[in-house]
Amino acid sequence: MIMNVLFLCTGNSCRSILAEAVFNHLAPDEWQAMSAGSKPAGQVHPQSLVLLESEGISTEGLFSKSWDSLPAAPDIVITVCGNAAGEACPVYLGTGLRTHRGVDDPAIATGSEDEIDAAFMHTYRTLRSGIEAFLALPLNELRRNTSALKAALDSIVNLRFIQHHSG
Repeated sequence: MIMNVLFLCTGNSCRSILAEAVFNHLAPDEWQAMSAGSKPAGQVHPQSLVLLESEGISTEGLFSKSWDSLPAAPDIVITVCGNAAGEACPVYLGTGLRTHRGVDDPAIATGSEDEIDAAFMHTYRTLRSGIEAFLALPLNELRRNTSALKAALDSIVNLRFIQHHSG
């Protein structure tokens, strides 16, 4: 049985797209990621695609989409909205475990080309480290125990947040 993970943010052009691609690149076959937005931008940010390709991750099939058009019901919903500019994170009303991994939106980064590239790379690394921690869990055991899975997901988010903000 496939476990579907939904990465959700507002525009579905950067963070959730990066997370979808990285998760599907690293995950075992019985786990599948998708992404969506509450107000999709309508296109994937070109820098997201450039970054994924530079990391050897397929961009095939990636597009900005609404949560109203998901191909499957998510078992897990991970919101990836940050706190930049008072951004409101969408609240998904469907079923599935929910957790949050706040990441600032690189699409609003300003500065030189190098500074913008650095913002995208920071977002990518933040998302990838959380996904790697998630995939290191005993997934076959946890998928049968939703409360243990929820606790494990929340502990990853909390641990990564503490490490990010204490360094």
